[in-house]
Amino acid sequence: MILETFPVGPLQCNCTILGDEETREAIVIDPGDEISRIHRRLTALGLTLKQILVTHAHIDHVGGALKLKSLTGAPIFLNENDLPLLKIMAEQAAWLGVETPETAPPDETLTDGHRVGLNNYPAQVIHTPGHTEGSVCLHFEPLKMVLAGDTLFAGSIGRTDLPGGNYDQIFDSIQTRLLTLPDDTKVVPGHGPATTIGTERRTNPFLK
Repeated sequence: MILETFPVGPLQCNCTILGDEETREAIVIDPGDEISRIHRRLTALGLTLKQILVTHAHIDHVGGALKLKSLTGAPIFLNENDLPLLKIMAEQAAWLGVETPETAPPDETLTDGHRVGLNNYPAQVIHTPGHTEGSVCLHFEPLKMVLAGDTLFAGSIGRTDLPGGNYDQIFDSIQTRLLTLPDDTKVVPGHGPATTIGTERRTNPFLK
C-alpha cells in the first residue's frame, strides 16, 4: 500500500494519495490546490488515478478537483448536498482573496453507505452533515482509518459558521457516526495532525 498525506494550498488542506502497489491504481482525496504537485507525485509513484474523492465542497478541498480530472481522466465524487457550494465558488474565492477555480458537478455522488476506493482498499461513505450539508467521511475499515474531512480534528471539530453549517448537526454526526467506530481507528482530518477515535472520545473538549 502507498499512503501519503500532505497539506496543499493557502489553508493547508490535507490531500491524501492512496495507491495499490500491485495494481498501480490510486485514489486522491481532497485535491484542493497544488495540482501539479499532486500529479507529479502520482507520476513518480507510477500510479493511475481511478477516483477523485472530495469530502465537501469548500474551495480548499475541491478547488483543484476539476483540474486533476482534466490531467488524469479520473471521475470526481462529491455528495450532491454540497452542489449549492459549487455555485458560490466565486464567493468562496473572495473570502480567501484568490482566483476562482473552475468547477463542475461531480460525476458521481458520495451517498451514505456507498462503497468507493480501490478493490483492495475499499472505503464506506459516511454522511456527516454539519460542517456542510454534504460533508462525508471515508471509512477504510480494513486499514482502521477514517478520512474525516473537516468534520473532526485532533482536539477540535469543524466550524459551522459558513454556508451549510449547523452545530447541532455536526455534533450529532460525530457522536452517532464517528465515535461509534473502534477506538484504534486512525483519523486523518482535513487539516492538521492525525489522531484516533479513542483519543478524541476521551480528550476532545468539544465533545464533552
